[in-house]
Amino acid sequence: MKTKDVEKVVAPQRPHYVGDGFRVHNFIPGIPGMDMQRMDPFIMLDYNSKFHFPPSARPKGVGVHPHRGFETVTIAYKGRIEHGDSSGGGGVIGEGDVQWMTAGAGILHKEFHETNFSKEGGEFQMVQLWVNLPAKDKMTMPKYQGLLKDSIPSHQLENGMGSVEVIAGEYNGVKGGASTFSPLHMYNLKLKAGGNATLSFPAHYNSLLLVIEGRIKVNDQDVVSTDHLALFKNEGEHFSVQAEEDAVVLVLGGEPLNESIAAHGPFVMNTRQEIMQAMEDYNLGKFGYLEG
Repeated sequence: MKTKDVEKVVAPQRPHYVGDGFRVHNFIPGIPGMDMQRMDPFIMLDYNSKFHFPPSARPKGVGVHPHRGFETVTIAYKGRIEHGDSSGGGGVIGEGDVQWMTAGAGILHKEFHETNFSKEGGEFQMVQLWVNLPAKDKMTMPKYQGLLKDSIPSHQLENGMGSVEVIAGEYNGVKGGASTFSPLHMYNLKLKAGGNATLSFPAHYNSLLLVIEGRIKVNDQDVVSTDHLALFKNEGEHFSVQAEEDAVVLVLGGEPLNESIAAHGPFVMNTRQEIMQAMEDYNLGKFGYLEG
């Protein structure tokens, strides 16, 4: 079968703050050629590269805000995040944990540095993804999936050279811990220096990887360093990853929905009319209540 080649390697752009607690590099849709339609179902990717936050008496973060029409996935690599939403979901996610929130028909949520982490300060590193929902599921009931590090299924690679944590989808017969509305794969690939793994996604899947730690070589030719992203061409299926030093790599592959996308701020729907309806419903208080 044909190799899935790298289309381009992307360096992190200048960071900006989301609220006062998330210092992020935006890859999707901020990078040219990586807009929502091209990367669907991954319609946003914000990456808080490793950053030291000093102690703070008041937890930093983002106050109450709405979402409709997609899911948010937050992966904590360093530090701890506290989340709450109007559907009753929430809690603290620590290093290695994942929170998967389905906004669906409408939800209010807030996310902050966890209280004790704020008081102590420390290294903070996380990824937040927005995963698009199919038109038929845009107005599904909101829900929350909290995946603790120790509960995420994992496949051990040969010779003890690493593992593949399967957050969603499947790898080598190991099924992910999260349920999804469309076919997608989401892994944390952890390799020791010299370790390697072979992965495979269908040719038409929109696929990428983000190097969280270390440096890797893809298909024995493309070097991808810490905090850099590799976007794959939509052709071929198999690709290999070899660690030139100990590495942690977020790997994503998803079937595009091939539906129209209308986006405005925290709402992602299929038509402009649906966006206007979302704004009206939010203003009428139909997204529930969440204390600030």
